[in-house]
Amino acid sequence: MSRLFSFPNPVNEKAARVVAGVVLLTVIVILATGAYWLLIPLAYGFWARVLTGPTLSPLGWTAQNVIAPRLGARKPVAGPPKRFAQGMGAGMATLALILWLVVGSHTATDVVLGLFVVAAGAESIFAYCLGCQVFGLLMRAGLIPDDVCAECADISGRLRASA
Repeated sequence: MSRLFSFPNPVNEKAARVVAGVVLLTVIVILATGAYWLLIPLAYGFWARVLTGPTLSPLGWTAQNVIAPRLGARKPVAGPPKRFAQGMGAGMATLALILWLVVGSHTATDVVLGLFVVAAGAESIFAYCLGCQVFGLLMRAGLIPDDVCAECADISGRLRASA
C-alpha cells in the first residue's frame, strides 16, 4: 500500500513538462469554450499525482512511460518540490471546481484558471516551476525541514556539476 501512495524521487523533468503542457491546453480549452466540466478530470489528475505520482494518473503515467522517453535522455530533478507543486495544483483545481460547481461564479473560476495558465505555461514552456520556487522559499524560511528534500537543502552537488 505504501508503494501505491508514493511519489518518484527523482522526477523526470521532461515528463513533468509534458503534464504541465496538457494542463495548460486543458485550461485554455476550458477558458475558450466554457467546458467547465473539464475541471473534474483536471482536479482528479492533480489529486492522483500528488497522492500516487503517476500510478493512478492516466496523464502522469502516459507522460512518464510513453511521451517523455521519446524526448531523449531523462532529466532528473528533485521529487519533493514537484510533489508540492502538484499539491498546489490540486488545491487550485479543487478551488476552481468549487467556484464553478458550488458557488456558480464563472468569473472567479476564470481567475483561478488564469493562474493555471501562468503556472502551467511557465513549467511547460520555460521549465520554470512556480510551485518548486514556493517550496524553496518555504524551506529557506524553515517551514519545510531540510530532511524533506536533502538535495534541495544542499545545492553544492548541482553547483559542481554545472561548473
